[in-house]
Amino acid sequence: MNRPTRLRLGFIGAGVVGSALSAALSDAGYRVAAVFSRDVARRDAAARGAGARAARQAQDVADAADVVFLTVPDDAISVVAAGIRWEGGKSVVHCNGAASLEPLVAPRSQGAAVGVFHPLQSFATKEQAGRNLPGSTITIDASTDELRSALVEMAVAVGGRPLALHGDRAVYHLSAVIASNYLVTLLDLAAGLWRELGLSKEEGLRALLPLVRGTVENLDRVGLPAALTGPIARGDVGTIERHLAVLDRVAPDVRTVYKELARRTIPIALAKGRIDVATAERLAACLDRQGGDSCE
Repeated sequence: MNRPTRLRLGFIGAGVVGSALSAALSDAGYRVAAVFSRDVARRDAAARGAGARAARQAQDVADAADVVFLTVPDDAISVVAAGIRWEGGKSVVHCNGAASLEPLVAPRSQGAAVGVFHPLQSFATKEQAGRNLPGSTITIDASTDELRSALVEMAVAVGGRPLALHGDRAVYHLSAVIASNYLVTLLDLAAGLWRELGLSKEEGLRALLPLVRGTVENLDRVGLPAALTGPIARGDVGTIERHLAVLDRVAPDVRTVYKELARRTIPIALAKGRIDVATAERLAACLDRQGGDSCE
């Protein structure tokens, strides 16, 4: 394999991940030889962003590149990989966080090295992804030491922090989904409550985002459990009771989510040391009450 800086890269798939990674690697000095997507507009835009040729078919990318990134939807990786002729000496890489090398059985059986390159980052738009990549963890796996070294160099080149995972990658991806995707879900629920205040969900989100940023900064600065604040961290049973009462009235569908999150927050508050076991038990009893019953 050539030295990493001389590698010719190719991308099959020009969604947000493919477009962002191809542009970032091109900016880092890598040569992106070709990009293919069935969506012609996306293909052409990604090719322009990476200074690459817009390929007419996936096989053209495989023929032109030393390392081919399959940045297609997760469920399509194995199908796309199996539909291409691979040569020995080539490398094929996917970006699915939940899978290891198993979707790349077809290229591996034809003599290609195979790997995983997964940025632990939220890719909402190409522009935002490019800004978020520096400092992000990028998990890497590979069937050969040579490809692993090349992928580590790529991760460093785009400002990432390469990490080799041991164990089930689905556990890693599950953790990422809870931390990122379900944060969006929680904010959708939280911002939706602002309608009860005569404001829109958009206005609620705008008001809540500085709070979320502050919480993330606290997590970065002081970690767990010290970053926990709020009524459970203080042992404020009366506030929890008021929350449950208002949920009964305005958002009973959110009640189950609130109670489960609150229950899982109690051990964090105990670990922080701001509440004692007796207070934790009172909080738990309050959460176990039925609608209309007092927490006291």
